[in-house]
Amino acid sequence: MTEITNNTTETTAAAPAAAARPAPARNDRDRRGAPGAGRPRSNRPRDDRRSEFAQKMIGIRRVARVMAGGRRFNFSAAIVLGDKKGKVGVGIGKAADTALAIEKAMRDAKSNMITVNLTKNRSIRHNIEAKFCASVVEIRPSAGRGLVAGSSVRAVLELAGVTDVTAKLLSRSKNPLNNARAAIEALRAVSMK
Repeated sequence: MTEITNNTTETTAAAPAAAARPAPARNDRDRRGAPGAGRPRSNRPRDDRRSEFAQKMIGIRRVARVMAGGRRFNFSAAIVLGDKKGKVGVGIGKAADTALAIEKAMRDAKSNMITVNLTKNRSIRHNIEAKFCASVVEIRPSAGRGLVAGSSVRAVLELAGVTDVTAKLLSRSKNPLNNARAAIEALRAVSMK
């Protein structure tokens, strides 16, 4: 009987010693949701500036070329870029990654921008018609109707800041890039030199 009591006294004496031990150190993984938890911060300053241009994607496709070992896949992106105050451009970019293709397309659109000469009510002065490859587009001023256009021509006119116009695709082409470029060619007729 004395053994049993000695045994119990040993366990009760060991319990306060365990409680006195310090808790194990917690690392960042244990602090989920805590501020600063997660990815380590980089030394680069964050670029919080927003771009002065609005963008609209008019097409992204996966393109392939046949090589000796098989097919190689890339991505082709077409983007319309504009500030809604008269500046607009269309660009394309190709890369192995979609984000890189979009970045290249944005750079291409910025380098090919035109400045459209708008009236006081943000319309155009006269009827314009233009052709690019197989796409033919006609843009007419129409007071009080707003922007009446379809497909990628609407994206170009919207980002150029043009209102109160009616646009009509006169060709049967469904290629969004060619339609957008035809709209750019039409706007080039009323652009500032």
